[in-house]
Amino acid sequence: MIVLGLILLLIGFLTGISILWTIGIVLIVIGVILFVLGRTGRMVGGRKYWY
Repeated sequence: MIVLGLILLLIGFLTGISILWTIGIVLIVIGVILFVLGRTGRMVGGRKYWY
């Protein structure tokens, strides 16, 4: 999710499409939150590990 956010952020920056920029930032924030929750050992979405 973080990688997809970075890709959309880059595309939005290069093309000047602000909605892609906004979606990219939101995906990065959600991805970082899920990453941190997963690293602390908390269950995310009913699963403790994502493979």
